[in-house]
Amino acid sequence: MSSILKDVETFLQAHDISPTAFGDLAMKDRHLVRQLRAGRYCFPKTEAKIRNFMATYRPDQSAAA
Repeated sequence: MSSILKDVETFLQAHDISPTAFGDLAMKDRHLVRQLRAGRYCFPKTEAKIRNFMATYRPDQSAAA
C-alpha cells in the first residue's frame, strides 16, 4: 500500500468520512479513493494537494458540500 493511500485510509477513519465525500472535497473526484485502492498512480502535485487538504481539513467543511 502506498504512503498516500495509507494516510488517506487513516484520515477516513479518523474523521468518519466516506471515500467518495473525501475525493469530492479534496480533488473534486468522487472516484479518487477507489482508484487509489486499485493502484492508481498519484502524481507528486496531486499528492501535495491531497496532503494539503488533509492538513487543513475542518469537519464543518463537509456540511457546506
